[in-house]
Amino acid sequence: MPQIKRKNLVVGAGFSGAVIAERLANILKEDVLVIDKNPYTGGVCHDYKDKTGITIQEFGSHIFHTNFEYIWKYINKFTKFNTYMHKVSASIDGKETPIPVNFNTIYDIFSPSFAKKLEDKLIKKYGYNNKISILEFKTKPFLWDKDLDFLASYIYEKLFIHLEKKQWNMQPYDISPALAYKVFIKTNKDDRYFEDKYQGIPLNGYSKLIENLLHNENIKILTGVDFKSIDTNGFDRIFYTGPIDEFFEYKYGVLGYRSAHFEFLECDTEYYQKSAVANYPNDYDFIRIHEFKHYLNEKSCKTIIAKEYVSDFILGNNSVQNKRCYPVLNTKNKKMYKLYKDEAKKVKNIYFLGRLGDFKNYTIDESIKRALEVFNSIKYENAEPLVSALYEDPKEAVKD
Repeated sequence: MPQIKRKNLVVGAGFSGAVIAERLANILKEDVLVIDKNPYTGGVCHDYKDKTGITIQEFGSHIFHTNFEYIWKYINKFTKFNTYMHKVSASIDGKETPIPVNFNTIYDIFSPSFAKKLEDKLIKKYGYNNKISILEFKTKPFLWDKDLDFLASYIYEKLFIHLEKKQWNMQPYDISPALAYKVFIKTNKDDRYFEDKYQGIPLNGYSKLIENLLHNENIKILTGVDFKSIDTNGFDRIFYTGPIDEFFEYKYGVLGYRSAHFEFLECDTEYYQKSAVANYPNDYDFIRIHEFKHYLNEKSCKTIIAKEYVSDFILGNNSVQNKRCYPVLNTKNKKMYKLYKDEAKKVKNIYFLGRLGDFKNYTIDESIKRALEVFNSIKYENAEPLVSALYEDPKEAVKD
């Protein structure tokens, strides 16, 4: 008996939507309509070539990195990557220095003699080439060593608490100490921000990568189209990567997000800063500066930077500066999301995924992994929408 060719609607043309569409079209040979309310594909990874010849990531820096070999092999079918290793700096007391904190940072900030003393003590306590969370520093006071106690307090104050205040619009006493898990010291001189085995930037950009994922005769793409304008009758399945609270018309409330606004500047200099991203934890209203030229090593006598300002997402504000960027994973929002997730289990053949559908701070490889999980639940005739339990870790916790 011939297999019925199902029709699928994919809402959202970011990584989550593009991967699920590609798998449905290439593996199951099914028809897929991909819609996106934006006039472009790629979601928050959308990029374009500027008049200077520099590839601009319109919504801030996105770096592909993963330790999953199968994801690396999968995505390399659709693009080639360079060997870019991401490095981030921070402005501390007017000095641009590498983060996460390592021995290079310590020697940048402190006098050579004091830096050497700290290096020796850290190696003696933790060994060489290890990582120590700032949370360990704060919960295990070095009563026996005033130097390490000073270092812990210095990093907590200069690199953590004020940056989180900017990021989440909270007072220091409202910020969960668990967020300090993502701030650590490395007992080596490795300046890389990520230590994943596979890293890089698509040689032709992210938008071209998404285009390649969606290049299939079984896939039709419509941009500038809102989900509410689509007659969903006739589709066998819907894969929704938009905001889950919007899908259910906010019946349990509006999930909280932080929005990001980018101020782009063209500078008459070859490079503006040492690294692609420089954080400003303590100075200025912006939270970081992105310099896109670093990613593909593009040659130009000019450079393009973007200052990133973070604010609360406001429902009903249609400004281009008001977008759902960073899910606020506090207790209130987690409880609200659970209500929406339970609601999602009641609807048949509608699958929620992606950063907005799952209300998760996904990296690119996590988005791909999640989409492949959803596809496998379809492929192996698991009709129950897969609800991800990934990444529920202390790093995502934000206290009310």
